[in-house]
Amino acid sequence: MNHLQSLEAHSVFILREAYAKLGRLGLLWSIGKDSTVLLWLAKKAFFGHCPFPFIHVDTSYKIPEMIVYRDKVVADLGLELIVHQNKEALAAGMSPGNGRLVCCKALKTDALNSMTKTHGFDGLIVGVRRDEEGSRSKERVFSERNSSDEWDYTNQPPELWGQFKTDFPKGHHVRVHPLLQWSEIDIWRYIDAEKIPVIDLYFAKDGRRYRSLGCAPCTGRIRSEATTVPQIIEELSATTVSERAGRAQDQEDAYAMQKLRKDGYM
Repeated sequence: MNHLQSLEAHSVFILREAYAKLGRLGLLWSIGKDSTVLLWLAKKAFFGHCPFPFIHVDTSYKIPEMIVYRDKVVADLGLELIVHQNKEALAAGMSPGNGRLVCCKALKTDALNSMTKTHGFDGLIVGVRRDEEGSRSKERVFSERNSSDEWDYTNQPPELWGQFKTDFPKGHHVRVHPLLQWSEIDIWRYIDAEKIPVIDLYFAKDGRRYRSLGCAPCTGRIRSEATTVPQIIEELSATTVSERAGRAQDQEDAYAMQKLRKDGYM
């Protein structure tokens, strides 16, 4: 078993463990490369059928091509999709102009927490990776959120020898992270090996491409000539620039993501 096969097998095991041990599950799909790989793994884990809905927390500020791609994939694969917005905040004029962290909390964190309660989810499957951002390195595979949707990053249970804690108090929910041990280049090598279709925003046009996808006002493109998956892999093999260097909210506060994630951000 090679490295990618080992990662795949571990992720499939986690997905099946979550399905067997937790109650109502949903999979957060941001339309980016990580959650698209997660979609692929879910189809493998359950023999082509995904036994839980896919969830998109839509801020209304996403890059327009992302929404077109989302709807096409849903139609092509026959997925059950839940789209959720914080309509009250949007109606009140919430936007990145209010401050990026304020906007992220209202349109992502608060919307996600509201969606979890509205639909009665006991567990959310999320495509975060430890190497992507500092606060995510503190996560566990099965990560508890309390009844207020808060994450206590100072009190995380050990997960030794693949033994996961799956018994949590009623009213709490669990974030399940099947990709936690993957790296960015692992993701792209797996996409290449499996020929997984991804949104073309990742490929260079006029010398620039997106390396990480988010809201249009807060997500920048990097300089790149990579127009194929192998070229992206080659580019990543030599880069020293962080994956989220183009995400404006990360530049606003050194601990931006930890603050957001403590309150329930994905």
